[in-house]
Amino acid sequence: MRILLLTPPMTQLNTPYPATAYLTGFLREHGGPDLVVTQADPAIELFLKVFSRDGLREALAVLTERAEEMGVGDDYDGVPPPIAHFLKHGEACVALVEPVLRFLQGHDPSLALRIAGGAFLPEGPRFEALRAQGDTATWAFGALGTTDRARHLASLFIDDLADMIREGIDPRFELSRYGEKLAASAPTFDPLEEALDDEPTLVDEALDEIARALLVEHEPDLVGLTVPFPGNVYGAFRIARVVKEALPDAKVVLGGGYVNTELRQLSDPRVFDYCDYVTLDDGERPLLALIDHLRDPSKPLLRTFVRRDERVVFETTDTLHDIAHRDAGTPTYDGLPLARYVSLFEMLNPMHRLWADGRWNKLTIAHGCYWKKCTFCDISLDYIGRYDGAPADILVDRIEALVRETGQTGFHFVDEAAPPAALKAVAERLIARNITITWWGNIRFEKTFTPELTALLARSGCVAISGGLEVASDRLLKLMEKGVTVEQVARVTRAFTDAGVLVHAYLMYGFPTETTQETVDALERVRQLFAEGCLHSGFWHRFAATAHSPIGKRPELFGIRLAREPEVTFARNEVPYTDPVGTDHDWLGAGLRKALYNYMLGLGLDADVRSWFEDEPRPARRAPGRGFRRSAARPAQARTVPAPQVSPDLVRRALRG
Repeated sequence: MRILLLTPPMTQLNTPYPATAYLTGFLREHGGPDLVVTQADPAIELFLKVFSRDGLREALAVLTERAEEMGVGDDYDGVPPPIAHFLKHGEACVALVEPVLRFLQGHDPSLALRIAGGAFLPEGPRFEALRAQGDTATWAFGALGTTDRARHLASLFIDDLADMIREGIDPRFELSRYGEKLAASAPTFDPLEEALDDEPTLVDEALDEIARALLVEHEPDLVGLTVPFPGNVYGAFRIARVVKEALPDAKVVLGGGYVNTELRQLSDPRVFDYCDYVTLDDGERPLLALIDHLRDPSKPLLRTFVRRDERVVFETTDTLHDIAHRDAGTPTYDGLPLARYVSLFEMLNPMHRLWADGRWNKLTIAHGCYWKKCTFCDISLDYIGRYDGAPADILVDRIEALVRETGQTGFHFVDEAAPPAALKAVAERLIARNITITWWGNIRFEKTFTPELTALLARSGCVAISGGLEVASDRLLKLMEKGVTVEQVARVTRAFTDAGVLVHAYLMYGFPTETTQETVDALERVRQLFAEGCLHSGFWHRFAATAHSPIGKRPELFGIRLAREPEVTFARNEVPYTDPVGTDHDWLGAGLRKALYNYMLGLGLDADVRSWFEDEPRPARRAPGRGFRRSAARPAQARTVPAPQVSPDLVRRALRG
């Protein structure tokens, strides 16, 4: 039996999403001698096909013809800036895109001198912020930072092209997601099916061609599609349809994070016009069960949706159990084009760049979350609720195997929250065995991370960590059962930064019952954490109540009321609700993001936090479709922002004692 595992577009461009690497390694070890398992990444192939000379030349032809039909003049008045810039500089963009991508892939480092020197790349709207800040590149990179300066400029060039593709060719396409809005908490399959049946865009046609080529190359009997996020769903169903057309005898199975979270109430039989099986939770054991079932139909399936007599049926068994983390085997990147991934350096922040820059081997220290109490988190689901570790020596053996296979010593530990004790044990083994790696990962900011432990982790190769500070309000941290306080987070993060480790904070706004005052106070605490050297980077997430979290299951305990939902036959995750407090979180979010952007550049740390919430015109309404015209922005609205009620030396005092 031949199995082909695929990651549909889009995911991050700099390194493969790890699911197929995990499953390929596991199935090659446990699937039997007659099983041939291969993997491929249509996501990176789609990006490279669209962002090629031929791909951009097609886009230029389409947009030029449309501009002529609309009678747009040479000044391109009313045309969205990314499209207008591309129409003015299209031939230069076509000529430069492949050399720039080779540079960002690390294959042509000498091009840095030309890019950094200026007057080489057509500078579109994405360069405006750089120009507005003066010679930002000089103070950010200095006289000798030629390569990083060039990487930043080249990344902005790619971002300009991506904006053009989204605005003018396919509104569903972004660099890290594809058709996301079609799938996120979509109660019915209708919007997705309508999009699949619509006239294909240039991006759609490129993906279909890639899928057909992969089927010719691998001739699979079973195609496994991992769907980690809503932004992978549309691509997954396009690929599945190509499989059904090109290889009607081949079977298609869907799994992954999105499926595990959002398709637990799946009942629409139309889904199975595209695939044959949909599995829930960890994929190792359900895939083994499916393989056995295809060999012998009397063998049971595990946690698998199928269509029987035009009805969706969920089949499972009590006789099979999940694979222990220690027995899951070593991931393998064999078959993935590691030299073709593209590292982007879009923001001038050393921590923020890690998500998009560099090739990282992915590894999990422990399955699930050892804390599993946060009330906003999907702790009822298996990927968080079932905690399962592995001995440190097994983990370090896997690290060594991945270094031998890939030649890369960079590792991203992708745990929900890596356990302090397990990290300590791994660090000690790395040091004792003289293994040199560079690693980063996600943790909880708990007091176990003492200065002594953070120093040990740094010696073992830790260069960065991320963790949840969320609302930065002790009242709300207690309500969400985060298990930390703001002062504790200050001490833990400072212990890491003192050890030379970069620190990123996940931040949240819009939590149930959160007031405007609490939001302003949270920003003041975040400002102090940046000013005192505790944080290097952060990101504000808008709170969403999810169906599998304690808040979604018991909303009355958090002062909110869930709204009536439509009948769900496809996806369900985010659930609508009403909060009696009535805070305007949309407006506050704009100020929070503006402040954080500046803090990450070391700017505005002395400014009153109220200054970030200026009155501004609301965003323009944009009509749907693929035309150029945009409607005008709406007028500004007056707002009142309360002064922060936080001691101006709160964090400083916490660090002292």
